Amino acid sequence: MSRLREQRVAGEPGGGPLLFARYAYPPNELGYCGPDASRELLERASAAGAGAADDGGLRRQARGFEGAWPYLELIAHANGLADPLDRRVVEAYWVGNHLLRSVSPAALGACLEDRFADRGRAAWAGIAGGVVGGAVPHHSFHVLAVYPWVGLLRSGARDQALRVLDRCRIRCGQVLEVADGHALLRTRPLQWDGQHLTEGPETVERVVTRLDGHGLAPTLAPGDWCSAHWDWACDRLDRRGVMGLRWWTRRQLALVDGLERPAPTQVLA
Repeated sequence: MSRLREQRVAGEPGGGPLLFARYAYPPNELGYCGPDASRELLERASAAGAGAADDGGLRRQARGFEGAWPYLELIAHANGLADPLDRRVVEAYWVGNHLLRSVSPAALGACLEDRFADRGRAAWAGIAGGVVGGAVPHHSFHVLAVYPWVGLLRSGARDQALRVLDRCRIRCGQVLEVADGHALLRTRPLQWDGQHLTEGPETVERVVTRLDGHGLAPTLAPGDWCSAHWDWACDRLDRRGVMGLRWWTRRQLALVDGLERPAPTQVLA
């Protein structure tokens, strides 16, 4: 694992709101979640990452992401932090860190019940089954246990479901090349053998680093490690970030893979 750079978390411009925007923009661009202002979000995130002061716009936009915001509030509350956009909280949700350990299954279950129980008994049962046995408010849990794609995968809708699961989760990869607003990453995509959802062998994928002069991740170079969400490189990761993202994602993947009843198709968030 070469050239893993150590991030100076406290000193990076933008803090938690910037980190949130880096991961929230890719699905927002596709119209999947958040307010209808993706271009503004990209421009604000790019400017803040370059050191420009933000007037609070990133924070205001973050509150419009109804899928992620309750998890941020839950993590912050469980750790005695007043700000859901504290950088440590944002990192816990998107990447994974020790703050997740403070969220009890009961607290996560209550949060999910408040959000999804009115979708119907069958829908809630599919989600509730994932709350025991190690579920945490990590983005991978939301993708795997709350969204319907694992259930669709098991029902036979293989190609589309597998693609969405792989792209919607946060994944990490080592940078091989950076050119023309894109980077080539060595990653491990998800694979489905008809019964189990696991990480597959290494492959090379192409992600966006800049669009019309605007980017999310700090400058990347071959040998760096970065995170990716949908079609974008989101952030440069240090060793702790790589290991944390892998560990928490694999934990949720194993948990959901063992569920007899994944989230049914009527559950949408």
